[in-house]
Amino acid sequence: MAGRFAPSPTSDLHVGNLRTAVVSWLAARHAGVPHLIRVEDLDATRVKAAPEVATRQLADLAAIGVVPDGEVVWQSRRLDLYEAAVNRLPTYECYCTRREIAEAASAPHDDGHRPYPGTCRELSAAARAARRAERPPALRVDARGAVVTVRDRWAGEVTGTVDDFVVRRNDGAHAYNLAVVVDDLEQGVTQVVRGDDLLTSSPRQAWLARALGGTEPEYAHVGLVTNAVGARLAKRDGVVTLADLAGQGWTPGRVLSLIGNSLGLCEADEPVDLDALLARFDPALRPEVWVFPPAR
Repeated sequence: MAGRFAPSPTSDLHVGNLRTAVVSWLAARHAGVPHLIRVEDLDATRVKAAPEVATRQLADLAAIGVVPDGEVVWQSRRLDLYEAAVNRLPTYECYCTRREIAEAASAPHDDGHRPYPGTCRELSAAARAARRAERPPALRVDARGAVVTVRDRWAGEVTGTVDDFVVRRNDGAHAYNLAVVVDDLEQGVTQVVRGDDLLTSSPRQAWLARALGGTEPEYAHVGLVTNAVGARLAKRDGVVTLADLAGQGWTPGRVLSLIGNSLGLCEADEPVDLDALLARFDPALRPEVWVFPPAR
């Protein structure tokens, strides 16, 4: 049994990422299970400087006390596991372009995911051969419109229809939804704490865990950190990383105190460490949306 925090090394972690990592660590420690860190570096087009960025991310996590219980796992070193999982799933080739999917599919979900309408599911062998000559296929699961309900620690029951999502892209890269589920099953992850922008992905990932013969973890989706106008916090919002804040005289300890205050666990200027926050942590209370920087 374990909890985990799994950043993608696309850029330095901002305060919102660090807050989620703290909640993940607190939840694991409260449950008495190890807390793991996994580097999700599968998408080579987005993580060209993955080793350097990941090193900075791990250093920032360590600076606020979030260190892994065990070796850090890198997804780019686990490709055989993902391909073995693909071979155990009901799948079919898909030749649709993004434009074709956008024109054929219904409106996107709140998380931006556009359900796939199954265009390529029933293609004949001749049609597949003809399309394969035009472009390499992606590989989709054949979920047959399964409806899956999961239980989130704070949001309660969440039900979603599972569309035929991609598990291997047409460039050969394994998809996020596949890799994250395979990793969680293989690492024995039993609780997943992450931002609530990913809440609607939970039924899809639970279906996949069950299709692979496993059980989905307990989900716990944290309220996002936003900027002053209510948009999800991002690097473009300015001074939001530990390095940025250090330039204004902020220590990692001060950032941790502010995060703890956002969780209702300490005063904003109270010196604390993770153990102090753990002693006050109540896993029944959902971390709500937090605006950063907070109003003075």
